[in-house]
Amino acid sequence: MSLIFWDTHLFVYWMEEHPRFGDKVGWIRRRMLERRDQLCTSALTIGELLAGPYARKQDELAERYKAALAPPHLDILPFTSETADHYARIRADRTIAPADAIQLACAAQAQVDLFLTNDRRLSGKTVPGIQFMADLEINFL
Repeated sequence: MSLIFWDTHLFVYWMEEHPRFGDKVGWIRRRMLERRDQLCTSALTIGELLAGPYARKQDELAERYKAALAPPHLDILPFTSETADHYARIRADRTIAPADAIQLACAAQAQVDLFLTNDRRLSGKTVPGIQFMADLEINFL
């Protein structure tokens, strides 16, 4: 069993059945369930996911996100004062955007086994506290 962090876009691909990545993310989720891996993400992800449906006045989609992202389906990682220290160290690399640094800091604080993203700039980084980082183009499961 592994603790796997999903970056925001993976949830969009999965929930909104993205034409290029939806099937792959769905397959990853099914494989995670088979392996009894634990899915996690940050509280920032929840806010980012809900912003789109709210902006488009798609309340039904927002409710689907809320239901799918509620425990026990996944762990929502908070941004704490301890996480802020991880954030500061990550953000010292000015090539990492603040929102990305928040995601990485939450994952590092939780000591995740895998940080899964679709941002190749992030998948190439090394962050203490995150065992492995990958993007959707890597076949890792």
